[in-house]
Amino acid sequence: MKTLGLIGDTSWVSTIDYYRFINQGINDKFGGVNAARLLLHSFNYADIVKNLDTNNWEAILKMIVGAGTGLKNSGAEAIVFCGNTTHLVAAEAQQQIGLPIIHIAEAAAAAIKKQGIKTIALLGTRFTMEHHFFSDKLQTAGIAVLTPDKADRDFIHETLLREMGKGIFKPDTKAAYLRIIDKLKQQGAECVILGCTEIPLLIQPADTDMMLFDTAAIHSAVAVEFALA
Repeated sequence: MKTLGLIGDTSWVSTIDYYRFINQGINDKFGGVNAARLLLHSFNYADIVKNLDTNNWEAILKMIVGAGTGLKNSGAEAIVFCGNTTHLVAAEAQQQIGLPIIHIAEAAAAAIKKQGIKTIALLGTRFTMEHHFFSDKLQTAGIAVLTPDKADRDFIHETLLREMGKGIFKPDTKAAYLRIIDKLKQQGAECVILGCTEIPLLIQPADTDMMLFDTAAIHSAVAVEFALA
């Protein structure tokens, strides 16, 4: 079994899920008291948000490369970012760290393509929805991408950072997300990518008739496959 290096607290809320999903995946395979071989570097989320607010991706890349290099030196054989947004610098980080980074968008694209879906709605931070690091992977797989309008993108971004990133999940926020999903359905979306790893804690399959793709769960499953390959 390979050792995975997790880069977490982007935010801690979803990092918990990654730790649970990956360990559960290994235990499902081997049973008993078996668990994954994991190393974790957990950031102070405030440092991440400060740089997101100022669009300082150079600083974020430096943080991630430092964390990834430390994990590599401790024995990690691949890196898993416990979130979507930081994949904006995944290509540069992989080159500088010198280890494979298991890419969340590639994992999501493969899962969606397997279902034969052609058009998806993408929800996430402003960076995930507006930059191309996620949508390009989907489009390469032949999947068209719809995103909310600017006002809705701003609302989603702010609630992810200021509420869900702190473990706060409000009924009014949930209702607003469901309205946004319904608008995207009317525009032709066949399913929804919950492209920030906190969103599945707010929106559950029972809340909508749209198929939901939980990127944290999908990404973790691919990480388990890598560890066992």
